[in-house]
Amino acid sequence: MEEEKKTCCGHKLKERSEKEYKDLIHRLSRIEGQIRGIKGMVEKDAYCIDILTQVAAANAALNSFNKVLLAEHIRTCVTRDIREGKEETVEELLATLQKLMK
Repeated sequence: MEEEKKTCCGHKLKERSEKEYKDLIHRLSRIEGQIRGIKGMVEKDAYCIDILTQVAAANAALNSFNKVLLAEHIRTCVTRDIREGKEETVEELLATLQKLMK
């Protein structure tokens, strides 16, 4: 299992496998490209519906990123913390889910 570490500032860090890291970075790079494309469309006065369609695609990509990251978090950090008796992790997860579902 990957380990969670704390920095000197108290922020949590998580070591990711190379495969997980590459997948997340690849997804973010694609989303970044979509956002740059949307900006270019606005700069070129593209039709509103075309821009909105691209924004919807970027939102879907971000939601997909969240699902992948959340699933991995539950499989690793949450599972480990529950086994270690750290019940506060469940509350942290519930609060995060509330934010994601707004």
